[in-house]
Amino acid sequence: MAGTSLLVGTTKGLFLLREEAGWAVTGPLCGGWPVNHAIGLGGRLWAAGGNEWFGAGVWRSEDGGATWQLSKLANGQADAWLAREPEMAAQFGMEPDPPAPFTGEVDALWSLGQQGGRLLAGAKPATLFVSDDGGETWEKLTGLTDHPTRGEWEPGAAGLTLHTIVTDPADPAKLWVGISAAGVFASEDGGASWERRTRRSNTASPPRSPFGSPDEIGYCVHNMGRGPGDVLYQQNHHGVFRSRDGGRSWDDISDGLPSTFGFPVGVHRENPDMLWVLPLNGDTQGRFPPDARAAVWKSGDAGETWRACREGLPQEACFFTVLRQAMAVGPGTPAGVYFGTNTGSVFASADEGESWQEIARHLPTVLCVEVAG
Repeated sequence: MAGTSLLVGTTKGLFLLREEAGWAVTGPLCGGWPVNHAIGLGGRLWAAGGNEWFGAGVWRSEDGGATWQLSKLANGQADAWLAREPEMAAQFGMEPDPPAPFTGEVDALWSLGQQGGRLLAGAKPATLFVSDDGGETWEKLTGLTDHPTRGEWEPGAAGLTLHTIVTDPADPAKLWVGISAAGVFASEDGGASWERRTRRSNTASPPRSPFGSPDEIGYCVHNMGRGPGDVLYQQNHHGVFRSRDGGRSWDDISDGLPSTFGFPVGVHRENPDMLWVLPLNGDTQGRFPPDARAAVWKSGDAGETWRACREGLPQEACFFTVLRQAMAVGPGTPAGVYFGTNTGSVFASADEGESWQEIARHLPTVLCVEVAG
């Protein structure tokens, strides 16, 4: 993991963790905004977030995080308050931001992705934006917004969020997004048109949830990852699923796990058969590790079998939650694997999940972890 840089988004800004003979923590950055997701390539970094108070926007840095600029997509309540109370704003040395182009349409940004030379951002309510100038200006991809099923999309507990963007570096025309609770959508023409892909495979086992269907896996996808080729995995509200055909059909691979409920799924970048999940005890049972003993569950055979990896993780009175974007897998073999918790810890594994060490603690609630490329 020497030289690795992690982007850790939290409820109180972005933090940078750098491995320098030990892990150094820098932050909070991005004005203390809630950062739902962050990505990086070389010295260029982007962090997406906001809420109803701050508005929605993408922070960007061209110098590895030393300085940041904000591209605001929607104004928030703070802007309205500052405009309404100019004397108070002057006392605080603040002023409202200029009108943003999508004010009133979205509340926050939840996800980022790269598609060739383009930057993508997913929002709440579910909207997909694209930037062709590195994140300075943004346009809406109306092919998804105007999908014929849009009228039946239902929000999950966190709202109608487009929280996951998956791209294919070998084919920029291919895109997948995960929306809670509307399902997985795929495009093969760069986002111009979209197909909902939630069908169970012909060999699928019966639904494990009373809300399930013999034909579909359910619309409440929590997170999704891609291996080489057209192999996709997702952690759904009611199980872990695998697709070998780009999401056109899904196999239930939850057998062997202690729970069908969890948020993140991590996929090896070079080995499509290796993945990691972090099951929680259940939707309405507290959303913490089963028996209050933390474990990352690993599969080396595409989810046919699973085993618990516990070394270095707390094994008693562990009640943390790991959220949907808070697990990341680094490049190379052996791959580094990382996750953050809602109690402010970040854990790292240098041996593909076999053992773990806590590399940061007492951060704000961790919303995302990504490896800077």
